[in-house]
Amino acid sequence: MEFGVQFFPCVAPDQKPGRQYFDESLRLVDLIDDCGFTHVRTVEHYFTPYGGYSPSPHLFLTAASQRTAKARLISGAVLPIFNHPLKVAGEIGMLDAISGGRLECGFGRAFLPHEFERFERSVDESRARFEEGVEQVCRLLEEENVTCEGRFHSFRDVTSLPRPTQAPHPPYWTAAVSTPETFVNAARAGHGVMGIPLTGTLTRELIRTYRAAWKEAGHPGEGRVMLAFHMFCHEDRRQAERIAREPLNAYLRALVDAASGWATGTSSKDYKGYDKMIEALSKETFETQTEKGAAWVGNPDDIVESIRRLEDEFGYFDVASLQVNFHTIGYEEAANAMRLFGSEVIPRVARATAGV
Repeated sequence: MEFGVQFFPCVAPDQKPGRQYFDESLRLVDLIDDCGFTHVRTVEHYFTPYGGYSPSPHLFLTAASQRTAKARLISGAVLPIFNHPLKVAGEIGMLDAISGGRLECGFGRAFLPHEFERFERSVDESRARFEEGVEQVCRLLEEENVTCEGRFHSFRDVTSLPRPTQAPHPPYWTAAVSTPETFVNAARAGHGVMGIPLTGTLTRELIRTYRAAWKEAGHPGEGRVMLAFHMFCHEDRRQAERIAREPLNAYLRALVDAASGWATGTSSKDYKGYDKMIEALSKETFETQTEKGAAWVGNPDDIVESIRRLEDEFGYFDVASLQVNFHTIGYEEAANAMRLFGSEVIPRVARATAGV
């Protein structure tokens, strides 16, 4: 199992200004190689404290690429519905070159009603825009002189520059929450899948569905499954809980607020059950998240046990992407958590995986 660090800003300007957030985040990136983490990941969201500091994941990852020599750089995820494929493909080629071929491209459908409204996009076009956008971006990365006649974007005889540094293209990921079709389509396309235990909708069966579809498509191996977690590691369990409790509760409140449109009338065939999912999330707390293993908070022994229980529940997963500076957790606290996790948890999980 690999472990990486996910930067998911969840603060308002009066809580932590953008300059401070990115200064702290990039200083945490400085620690990643020495601590044994293997990736840096960030998101694309807009306009609210929930992710709003990160409208351009490629921009942050470009800065991060200059602070780590080894870590992979993962967009988790770019939202094709709000971007032109020609722009996305060009940025991917540029970042892959700047980073020396370390980019991995994640794509997602978007799910926050307020973003659709402000970009004047229909939620009922979500899947169609996602599928067309991802197909066009991938063609632009993999082919030259590309012509596409799409429902939403069309272009003729385009060769995107710079060409990807990685041959034939950077690895692809698809973000998936609860829809089996998304897991299956990701597998068929040869993409890794990014899941989120936080929502309570991820199940062992969905991961099995993905791995089965991967094999049926004739791809080698079993595909790649990445799961995202909040993580705060401290020598003292009670101190860990004291420091992380309110930031995690604030993160959950910000998520529910940003997605509140599903509870107040927004609906779509492409987002079945999202009203119920947000209702369920509104009842989530620090205690429920840590109990179910969606948040890893405690001393190294506690976290190793959380990982073991999750593997029992979901089966083997390949990558854990960890939020370490969620909400208002500061640099020193997050840095200490990363160092302790790197020195105590990663080696123990590696030994357990190797059967030592």
